[in-house]
Amino acid sequence: MIQSPARVLLSGGLSISRLVCGLWQVADMEKDGSTIDPRIGADALQAYAEKGFDTFDMADHYGSAELITGTLLSRYPDEQHRPVAFTKWCPEPGPMTREVVRKGVEERLRRLDTDRIDLLQFHWWTFEHPAWLDALHEMQRMKEEGLISALGLTNFDAAHLAVALADGIQIASNQVSFSLVDRRAAGALSDLCGKTGVKLLAYGTLCGGFLSEKWLGKSEPIEIADWSRSKYKRFIDAAGGWEPFQAILGAASQIARKHQVSISNVASRWVLEQEAVAAIIIGARLGESEHRDDNLNVFSFALDDEDKALLDAAFETTLPIPGDCGDEYRKPPFLTASGDLSHHLDAIPSIYTAEPVPGRPERLRVSSGSVWEPIAGYSRAVRIGDRILVSGTTATHGGDRCVAPGDPGAQATYILDKIAASISALGGSMEDVVRTRVYLRDAGQWEPVSRAHGRVFSTVLPANTLIEAGNLVGDYEVEIEAEAICG
Repeated sequence: MIQSPARVLLSGGLSISRLVCGLWQVADMEKDGSTIDPRIGADALQAYAEKGFDTFDMADHYGSAELITGTLLSRYPDEQHRPVAFTKWCPEPGPMTREVVRKGVEERLRRLDTDRIDLLQFHWWTFEHPAWLDALHEMQRMKEEGLISALGLTNFDAAHLAVALADGIQIASNQVSFSLVDRRAAGALSDLCGKTGVKLLAYGTLCGGFLSEKWLGKSEPIEIADWSRSKYKRFIDAAGGWEPFQAILGAASQIARKHQVSISNVASRWVLEQEAVAAIIIGARLGESEHRDDNLNVFSFALDDEDKALLDAAFETTLPIPGDCGDEYRKPPFLTASGDLSHHLDAIPSIYTAEPVPGRPERLRVSSGSVWEPIAGYSRAVRIGDRILVSGTTATHGGDRCVAPGDPGAQATYILDKIAASISALGGSMEDVVRTRVYLRDAGQWEPVSRAHGRVFSTVLPANTLIEAGNLVGDYEVEIEAEAICG
């Protein structure tokens, strides 16, 4: 019988359990304003750790989870043999100064009662606000100072993970939704991880408990009170609804009977066998029924070709989850526990401010703050009536730094975020874009730039021109301009 979970190394040598205990339920248990006694909570976690489930995942917004884990860590004076603690920092977009970032990270250190965070994961709400790179660079410096062992991301798509890596950030992991229902991470994100060594930490693997015998052959639920199950019912609906979901459950059940395991074991095993996946995150129940022994069964079998063919056939009956990894937090359809997040995103301040053009009241402009705008006499974008014209835009960050030098695909991703932000500040959106023009230093680099363009405009389909421009200024590999018509 398997006694403890298998282990895996993240880049940098951090050894973790392949079954990570997620502490999101702490926030749910404390939603009435009560607080779990840290000592009692630590007792529950220690019981997990002693069975080999010694890796815990939490966040700055998971109630008192960090305090409970800090109490647990204090019981292990030998740092080499203590449990492993992951946490997340999820700031609201805004200027990410050295002071802001250090305050956020130092709060995690204080609550965990530790001198070094094993894995600090970073979440960012909208890439139209570029300060996420400032935050990651400051966190990288704190890693070099020994305050952080490894840096991770959460809910980043492949394109923005690529920007971070190309800009010199050492990323060990990316935590994303990944399950038999939500297979987005098996595409471009896994391909990038295979090339770079970044590993995925998968959550939502059991779809809030829907991937279990309890729901096999059952009628579709009408009302769901549990916040987690409400979230994953949205995923099921987005994937085609209850009937295709039952096809997946049926295939998983057939495989489970064959291997004498549970449907949940099959669902977990499928994700664990994805090459890019380091670990899956399972809920740690404090003071409730525990399923450690059943979870260990995921290491007692492997999926064979027949099993995979059964699941692939079931997948064919479903629809792909819309968008890319993490899009459920950033754009419709919002597949989250609280549903529509547009009000939250609308409250996030824009990086740009629309202002009238002196002497031309019919015009609005936005400035990116470049020192060259007043010298050369131009605006980042101008709105005249219902037309928005965006100047040729490069991957310039903070006024003078080139992002991701030498990587045209990553630069194109960053540029398109800047264009989106400037159009948004003038009352439009990327769906309003009718024309783009792309300038390349080297025409041989057309493909990664075209793929970045297609990721944003695959449903908008503006008219496009691609030009080899020769020597662009500095380290810039690509420049893009755009025109949008609103209304």
